[in-house]
Amino acid sequence: MPEPRRSDHTDYVAVNPIFSRPGEDSVASKYTLEPDGMLPETAYQIVHDETMLDGNARLNLATFVSTWMDDHATKLYTESFDKNMIDKDEYPQTAAIETYCWRILADLWHSPSPKDAIGTSTIGSSEACMLGGLAMKRRWQHARKAAGKSTEKPNLIMSSAVQVCWEKFCNYWDVEARYVPISEEHRTLDGHDLDKYVDENTIGVIAIMGVTYTGMYEPVLEISKALDAIQEKTGLDVPIHVDGASGAMIAPFLQPELEWDFRLPRVHSINTSAHKYGLVYPGLGWVVWRSQDLLPDDLVFKVSYLGGSMPTFALNFSRPGAQVILQFYLFLRLGHDGYRAIQQSSQDVAKFLAEGIGKLDAFELWNDGSDIPVFAWRLAEGHTSNWTLYDLSDRLRGKGWLVPAYPMPDDLSDLTVQRIVVRNGLSMDLAANLLRIIEEETAFLDELDSPMPRPRVTEGFHH
Repeated sequence: MPEPRRSDHTDYVAVNPIFSRPGEDSVASKYTLEPDGMLPETAYQIVHDETMLDGNARLNLATFVSTWMDDHATKLYTESFDKNMIDKDEYPQTAAIETYCWRILADLWHSPSPKDAIGTSTIGSSEACMLGGLAMKRRWQHARKAAGKSTEKPNLIMSSAVQVCWEKFCNYWDVEARYVPISEEHRTLDGHDLDKYVDENTIGVIAIMGVTYTGMYEPVLEISKALDAIQEKTGLDVPIHVDGASGAMIAPFLQPELEWDFRLPRVHSINTSAHKYGLVYPGLGWVVWRSQDLLPDDLVFKVSYLGGSMPTFALNFSRPGAQVILQFYLFLRLGHDGYRAIQQSSQDVAKFLAEGIGKLDAFELWNDGSDIPVFAWRLAEGHTSNWTLYDLSDRLRGKGWLVPAYPMPDDLSDLTVQRIVVRNGLSMDLAANLLRIIEEETAFLDELDSPMPRPRVTEGFHH
């Protein structure tokens, strides 16, 4: 194969001359396999240099996903890279650890009988949500068939600020998504006008503990009460699935008195992202049902695999078991008080930042981080026509900080907000530095005597 021309730089990655070895090509194709390989040291250096272009994870305040674990977790991780979660016959102790974890969560979420609950690990909250939605749909279908009624046109009720995975669920599994729009008066799905959306084809209602756009809790108790009133009036018994991707690992520690979980009989299932405030590296999620009868048997497959037979309820087949082991490590290492301390520290930082940003004349807080350690703000009405929150986001990115700006959903789509997600690793010192930079960049933008050029257009933010 002839040596590629260096002018083809968009199709090839170059080897730094310092690390090139005699007899090796000085460039490698990005899109096709080369006839010959290269030494591992050279391949490592190429990939290492390529990933240097990624951002600094600790300064990424857009994502909810964990970006740090301790050295002992790293050691466990490297010891269990090869464990396949589906192969429970080969890795029975990893399978047992999976059970330990979801039973711990069932207890944390006040299951009436954790040993009689049922749960599973997933690759993340999106898969966990899909499984929760499938169980609701299948139970609705069974009830309709038993009553001799049609199983066509199921619907699912959710906030217009729902995470995109629920839109995917409804699309992939032919369920009508009924969105309850949020507004200035009703900033979350709070049970208001719920009776206008529920009918005999409703398979369930999604309640979000930690709305992606703003971090706010949806009041599950109020939603449950609204559904109680609907049942009393119509006889329709509609279950709740709680999407606790973030809040299900915050509320038990920071708001233990808040009733949102299996203390409410109408809550059938709960999911969470272990790789968010569960503090585990991606990707790991959990879904738990309050009792085994709420997970229809015909959704569980008995699989013969590598000499063993095992039940499985998942969208994936082979997937890593290492993160499950890391979750159990954290449960052991931190305990209840350790999780509380870490989550409280994150919330303290969020409230500090929210208070500081709220004091600036340019901004108005949408919420203050008192639910999960996440908050959003908007430009104060009439403050300026020379710049937008997209401009501030760009200025912060130039200083290394990723603080996204994006439009709110549906009925509030003309409203732009900016959001900060505080995770373990954002110290108070770093937060103070960020607040200083926000103050400086806001002051710079306020000094403009004409509008910023090339107004930015952005799509919806889906983290």
